[in-house]
Amino acid sequence: MPSIETREVWLRGPLPDVPPLLQPVAHALLQAREEINALMQNFPESHLWDRPNSVASVGFHLQHLTGVLDRIFTYARGESLSASQLAALEAEGKTDRSTPSVQELVNRFSEQVDRALAQLRSTDENTLTEFRGVGRAKLPSTVVGLLFHAAEHTMRHVGQLSVTARVITL
Repeated sequence: MPSIETREVWLRGPLPDVPPLLQPVAHALLQAREEINALMQNFPESHLWDRPNSVASVGFHLQHLTGVLDRIFTYARGESLSASQLAALEAEGKTDRSTPSVQELVNRFSEQVDRALAQLRSTDENTLTEFRGVGRAKLPSTVVGLLFHAAEHTMRHVGQLSVTARVITL
């Protein structure tokens, strides 16, 4: 039987102070962080923005993973995006002289996961079905809908990042 440290996060048991209905979201975000840390450990900086067969680059996925968590959790709080969040969205996938390194991007994602976990811990389960508007059009969602989507969207991009990184480093 695998040790508890080698099991997927969701099989390690409940996370302290995270409401029971939000445990799957927290588990997915922690799993994503572990997989990204392992995958990016020796990833070559020179290939951060490579786009094999025109797929999104590793750099884009790392930026997007951080940004989308920030944006979706903002909507879950019932807030609109700030000017800095909109600017970060516009900059995703673009490179310039100030482009962060692989490790900086991984660290930013990890810090965003910490902020998301803090928000999950403070989320009252009684608010999960409350309406939340998404974007300028205030498209309909709920607190739980947004938090679930954050977890699902994160794992989808982790999968895409994993494939792209492995193709690049073959």
